[in-house]
Amino acid sequence: MGIGWIFSLIVLGILMILILAITIPMDRKHVVRENDKINFKKTKLYLRWNVFDTLTLCLAIYSIICVQILFYLIASGETVENVFVQFFTNQAQVWTIVSIIYLVSRVSLTLKSIKERWGDEIE
Repeated sequence: MGIGWIFSLIVLGILMILILAITIPMDRKHVVRENDKINFKKTKLYLRWNVFDTLTLCLAIYSIICVQILFYLIASGETVENVFVQFFTNQAQVWTIVSIIYLVSRVSLTLKSIKERWGDEIE
């Protein structure tokens, strides 16, 4: 493993700790659970913009920037031995995947919340 990969893993670890430090308290404070299941009728978190959505938007923008820098480096003739190519390859892959997974889960939870609150009225 090159220095770029190692530095990228360190940055990944720091960002994951930051994300979990925001997510876990927010989940405990705002998500209403009854019998270990989410009560979508009482939970308003999924129907409004929150801090985690802003954080995810910033991560998506960060991953787009990483992909663009990676494209520029590869277009200018750099190879995988370059530390920056290693770093931006790892960052672009990880945060693109994380952003897509969050988008899918967020849409799913929002649709479940809408169905629980207004399911009978919509049809």
